[in-house]
Amino acid sequence: MQAIILAAGMGRRLGELTSENTKCQVVACGKTLIERILDQICEHDFNQIVLVIGYYGNKLKDFIGDKYKDIPVKYVINNDYKTTNNIYSLFLAKDYLLNDDTILFESDLMFDNSILNDLIANPYPNLASVAKYENWMDGTVVTIDDENNILSFIPKKDFIFSNSNNYYKTVNIYKFSKYFSANQYLPFLEAYSRTMGNNEYYEDVLRVIAFLNHSSLKAHVINQNQKWYEIDDIQDVDIAETLFANNENILYNYQKRYGGYWRFPGLLDFCYLVNPFFPAQKMKDELKSNFDTLLCEYPSGLDINCLLASKFFGIKKNYLSVGNGAAELIRELMCLLSGKTGIILPTFDEYYNRKDSENFVTYISEDDSYQYKAKELLSFFSDKNINTLLLINPDNPSGNFIPVNDVLDIALWTNKNKITFILDESFVDFSEDSVSNSLLKNEVLEQYPNMIIVKSISKSYGVPGLRLGIMASSNSQLTEQIKKKLPVWNINSFAENFMQIFNKYEKEYFSACKKIIAVRTSLFNDISCIKYLRVIPSMANYFLCEVMAPFTAKELSILLLSKFNILIKDCSAKLAFKGKEFVRIAIRSEDDNNKLMEALKFLEVSNK
Repeated sequence: MQAIILAAGMGRRLGELTSENTKCQVVACGKTLIERILDQICEHDFNQIVLVIGYYGNKLKDFIGDKYKDIPVKYVINNDYKTTNNIYSLFLAKDYLLNDDTILFESDLMFDNSILNDLIANPYPNLASVAKYENWMDGTVVTIDDENNILSFIPKKDFIFSNSNNYYKTVNIYKFSKYFSANQYLPFLEAYSRTMGNNEYYEDVLRVIAFLNHSSLKAHVINQNQKWYEIDDIQDVDIAETLFANNENILYNYQKRYGGYWRFPGLLDFCYLVNPFFPAQKMKDELKSNFDTLLCEYPSGLDINCLLASKFFGIKKNYLSVGNGAAELIRELMCLLSGKTGIILPTFDEYYNRKDSENFVTYISEDDSYQYKAKELLSFFSDKNINTLLLINPDNPSGNFIPVNDVLDIALWTNKNKITFILDESFVDFSEDSVSNSLLKNEVLEQYPNMIIVKSISKSYGVPGLRLGIMASSNSQLTEQIKKKLPVWNINSFAENFMQIFNKYEKEYFSACKKIIAVRTSLFNDISCIKYLRVIPSMANYFLCEVMAPFTAKELSILLLSKFNILIKDCSAKLAFKGKEFVRIAIRSEDDNNKLMEALKFLEVSNK
């Protein structure tokens, strides 16, 4: 068996990365793409490697040199690389195709060794490696039957998104027998090139063969845990370096993205905090039905969206500011407030990062679970010189919850002492008694004009992609100051439409919050059985867990990510923990929680 690698293209979309090098000399994870593929090939018993080169071909030959002495490397030169495509490159290698069975690669790929191992081990002689279509994929797809026969090749121009559940993306690694090449593929390749020209793709030939029912090519479906990526532009390099990072870098590479994990569809995100049971499917369908209009029309201005938020929460419009996520409002609020702020650590970093540390007076509970009561906060801050007091309730990451009446005691104390009171209720709907614990009410805001309530709609309502949050206060002067800092169009039409239609789905939302509470109880009991984790009770949709021997928080986070594709939050760097090892684990659906528990139990058993 031989390997044929197509490496003649110019890789224009990679910009400066290919201005003086071939595409396959782009470096990802510390190694060029071509070195990675050649190293993988050399692990197997190939007779030879045939490399079709063109753009900067001599430079590529010099780069490879004699590094791969165990397997002969032969070169086929495509001098017309500027005006032809890979159909011509493969045509130039036809004599090699006729003489041996072939594994065909495109040179811009990164893939797990197991993909090549499985393809070679599969006894069927003619295979196309394919993966279940995901929304990050681009290019040719196929449809297959129950026996993995390829029914059709569908080029990008004929892609129908409504049929995407039936599609499999070609990975651009193929196994061709000598017989298949000689009697099926090459005759059609030559005829297709004569008819359509050489600026086409070799997969177009496979499409014709499949259409005529002459193909003996089957699909080799890789599983979701087998990683691969095609490098076409600089973003692809970034994603591939995250996907294929070694254990030393993998956690950092994922966390620095701050989301966008839909690009990694196999990833289970137990790091970021959302409501897994809302929106209801009917609400999603209504949002989808308005997609064309919302995409092509301007959103309303800030004033109208404050009116929608007023309807959404039943709060007077002039008490409200709407933000592109709560983070936008937190930033403006913290910049606006002067003096020192009383803050409870550990906490949500978005507040703490908005000012220098000397502007905070910090309270850290002496309880080893970082639980605290209102009276402890009042006792601590009573003799402190603070202008603002921040309370996140339930707290993040501890999940500590202060009952409504006790929060009102804090509101009364801060009001009496002319201290601004910021109450972040982003997770309050997940507490026992749910939304009834919220102080987001006109009469409360009016009774305590010093109080500012912040709420993340993204977290509570399961729509983080919409970026929605609100701030409420009866201090109209403060509210107007915040609004003046915001753009006229600070939220998009999809977020606006969500607020417009939400009230029709309030019943489903309340049910979703109750479901979180039930699932939380079950997951707490499950995690409590893991000997290396001490799980702290929570009133939110996450748990803070202390990590004990044999793991550190970072080690556990890396193991879950690298072995099980599960991302959790390593909290051990937070100031209050002082060297203790903590992680935060979000609550997801029952199925996802079961996968997490399987992983945690496996690590427990394997490290006894």
